[in-house]
Amino acid sequence: MSNRTLEMTDAVYDYLLDVSLREDALLARLREETANHPMAVMQISPEQGQFMAMLVSLLGAVRCVEVGVFTGYSSLCMARALPEDGTIVACDVSEEYTNIARRYWAEAGLAERIDLRLAPATETLDSLLESGEAGSFDFGFIDADKENYPAYYERLLRLVRPGGLIAVDNTLWSGRLADEPGDDDDADTLALRAFNRALHGDERVDLSLVPIGDGLTLARVR
Repeated sequence: MSNRTLEMTDAVYDYLLDVSLREDALLARLREETANHPMAVMQISPEQGQFMAMLVSLLGAVRCVEVGVFTGYSSLCMARALPEDGTIVACDVSEEYTNIARRYWAEAGLAERIDLRLAPATETLDSLLESGEAGSFDFGFIDADKENYPAYYERLLRLVRPGGLIAVDNTLWSGRLADEPGDDDDADTLALRAFNRALHGDERVDLSLVPIGDGLTLARVR
């Protein structure tokens, strides 16, 4: 019994993966290729990908929107949890990163479920709103530039239906957000600290910050 979340030591983490993770060879290969990328720290953890796939499945989601694709691990996890007519609008600005994603989506036979849009995400989200798609998405995932999290979140609040879910990555930020604010805090740390505080008081959503990966905040749209 415990009245607080268990500390995730290396041994506990290895056990968690051993008895829970069901990552197949394709996902493992994508994760291994990404691990050798100069920006590998942007990759979500495999247990988080599996958790997000379960959330998509539990919601009965048909339409998802993702802000920040990188090499496509999270997109692939979510796409596999969608029904045959399901779609993900995937927002990114890097053709280099997403070319890796496209290869794996195609190999998985899921490329048609993922609508990749290479443009600043605020522009893509605004275009969805302007085309009358407010309230038409079931699930949204934010994992992109931290200073724009409030802009992405506000748009997803309009795009995701009541009862739908917005998931926001990196909201524990390797524990740095719990430190006392200091002059050496970088822009990302300041942005995430302010974002978390604002979300805590946002009565438009039900809220839970889950200590998985680098922290995953779940906001259920009321």
